[in-house]
Amino acid sequence: MRPSLSQYPHLAAGKVRDLYRIDDDHLLLVASDRISAYDHVLSTPIPDKGRVLTAMSVFFFETLGVRDHLAGDAKDPRIPQEVLGRALVVRALRMAPVECVARGYLTGSGLLDYRETGAVCGVPLPDGLTEASKLPEPIFTPASKAAIGDHDENIDFDSVVALVGADTADKLRSATLDTYARAAEFAAGRGIILADTKFEFGIDDDGEVVLADEVLTPDSSRYWPLDGYTEGQAQPSFDKQFVRDWLTGESGWDRHGDAPPPPLPDDIADRTRSRYVEAYERLSGLSFDDWVRP
Repeated sequence: MRPSLSQYPHLAAGKVRDLYRIDDDHLLLVASDRISAYDHVLSTPIPDKGRVLTAMSVFFFETLGVRDHLAGDAKDPRIPQEVLGRALVVRALRMAPVECVARGYLTGSGLLDYRETGAVCGVPLPDGLTEASKLPEPIFTPASKAAIGDHDENIDFDSVVALVGADTADKLRSATLDTYARAAEFAAGRGIILADTKFEFGIDDDGEVVLADEVLTPDSSRYWPLDGYTEGQAQPSFDKQFVRDWLTGESGWDRHGDAPPPPLPDDIADRTRSRYVEAYERLSGLSFDDWVRP
């Protein structure tokens, strides 16, 4: 008999995930169908999104071969029936208070930073780069962790040192770039560009960094089709850029105003689900229909 979710104390709720206490050493990480954009959690869920994120994370934790926080498989008996397929049992770690971002291509907030300063998070870049330019080599561009409703702010490496100390900062940068390089090479083999991605790391009792939270999902990563990639223009993507584009275009919503984002139309929610599922299936080579169901 599986436990019910109500048996576990609820510790925290993020934009997408909820965290529960199993025991002193283990937590239950549950991915919801919530979707966020421009620092808002939208009122419209994306069907099956939590299951896609969990499936993608499990696939890459198993594929990358790096130290991670998993403490059981997706069918672990400690996972309640009602969240089966969207929850993982993980080790309790001391989480690093920084978003660890790796960029191989220039876009998004990195492009804005570059246009203003010629650098991203204090990392100088060559002149003449533009939208979707491939960088000479991947760079570590950390960000501060913001509360729900606030915006993550890009920070430089010295700020990471101030937050966690020089030794841990070096470990975070090295682990971020190494994991990105492995993932980017793997994705390229599947015909997909991993433009950038965000990792979160915990620190274990030995002081070592451990890959945690989600990993290489469409929520945390920008994935572009390799076929048709063209520097100098926005790329089609497998991530939630599809939702962002609708919000700032057809919906008429002013993201700089005080009004919350409007609900997503059914077709936008359904097409977003399809993009997430396609990302999982193209990268993993597996069928989403075969993933764990409650």
